[in-house]
Amino acid sequence: MGEFERFGLYFVQGLAWGSVYALIALGYTMVYGVLRLINFAHGDILMVAAYIALFAITLWHLPLLLALLLAIAACALLGALIERGAYRPLRNQPRLAALITAIGVSLFLENLAQLLFGAAPRPFPTEIGGRLGALMALASQRCRQSLQIQIEPNQIFIIITSAGLLILLHLLVSRTRFGRAMRAISFDREAASLMGINTDRIISLTFALGSGLAAVAGVLIALGWPKVWPLLGFSPGIKAFIAAVLGGIGSIPGAVLGGMTLGMAEYMTAGYISSDYKDAIAFAILIIILLIRPKGITGKGMIEKA
Repeated sequence: MGEFERFGLYFVQGLAWGSVYALIALGYTMVYGVLRLINFAHGDILMVAAYIALFAITLWHLPLLLALLLAIAACALLGALIERGAYRPLRNQPRLAALITAIGVSLFLENLAQLLFGAAPRPFPTEIGGRLGALMALASQRCRQSLQIQIEPNQIFIIITSAGLLILLHLLVSRTRFGRAMRAISFDREAASLMGINTDRIISLTFALGSGLAAVAGVLIALGWPKVWPLLGFSPGIKAFIAAVLGGIGSIPGAVLGGMTLGMAEYMTAGYISSDYKDAIAFAILIIILLIRPKGITGKGMIEKA
């Protein structure tokens, strides 16, 4: 393998996983924007999505896209229920109470999954199948022929799906009433309420939206790994949180930038130095960015209000 092909391989891997980190980080940053809460159960929601997609494909024989849509709908509902039952009653309590509750919800989901499905990993189907699979295989072949870059059909699917959702989210936040309301609540929740915005509804929808993005990330992770187990969401959830802090917690462009940066750093480190340092580089980047630029790369960390 030549140097260019080697670099291209690591670049594609970093781009694919960086885009997945970005999807998860967006959930963290949107929830933090409206509630100033780090939802540590966010990573476990993607684990739930992976299990839902696994059973939809293996037991109900649904195609990948339908399994993905089912996982999105179920996890969006789960996110809204978690907000309504676990976080809303503590909204006027000290932030430490909500933070501890988030950790408790995370542990509950992990242990419930172990109780229901067992701790052993389950294989996840890697074939996309159908016309979509054939299209991804053709795109993979063209990339190898024209660009001399080794890229798998699943990686193309991950990159295209993530890019499409990031564009749709940008349009949703910047061009719709819901997006304007979410940004108003992020700026000043009390003022937004006085202006007639239903803050409870917008916060619930934000949780649902973030959980839906996490569901997509969960299915993409399972597709690229490919296996599912109760702690599937732990490592990606932590790394996505690092990506959100890296880009600037509360900043949607920062979450995307942080996710891409972290994914590239991981796979370039694994490829050119050693895979033993692949996980360590994420925490090293977190420490460095907190020391040098605490507000993140974009410099748009949220202003804490008393």
